[in-house]
Amino acid sequence: MIKEIHTHKSPKPIGPYSQAIQIKNFTFLSGQISQTDNINTNISFQTQSILQNINYILESKEMNVGNIVKTTIFITNLNDLTIVNDVYQKFFLKYTKTFPARSCVEVSKLPKNAKIEIDAIAYKNK
Repeated sequence: MIKEIHTHKSPKPIGPYSQAIQIKNFTFLSGQISQTDNINTNISFQTQSILQNINYILESKEMNVGNIVKTTIFITNLNDLTIVNDVYQKFFLKYTKTFPARSCVEVSKLPKNAKIEIDAIAYKNK
């Protein structure tokens, strides 16, 4: 059975999609962007904001980023990847010592002038 996940702690989707979908033990999170003033915020702030929003969605299902098994990062400038990696590592280490599998791709543009978008897949033993 497919269950739609919504939490008010994380921003509403900006299009016709769910924050996340749960199928059995897996939770598939839609790509998250920082929904702040993305033109005037730096990549570090946006990354931190996204990871916190992802964690809020997972917490609504009694999980956290430690349950993530895969992420995909979309970034508008690969030169920012060192900063992203630093924020990402520090955030995950608060919850787990095991980092998820990950892909990272540079894209020409993201919605709302975001510099980064992250989606995730999480797993929870029941």
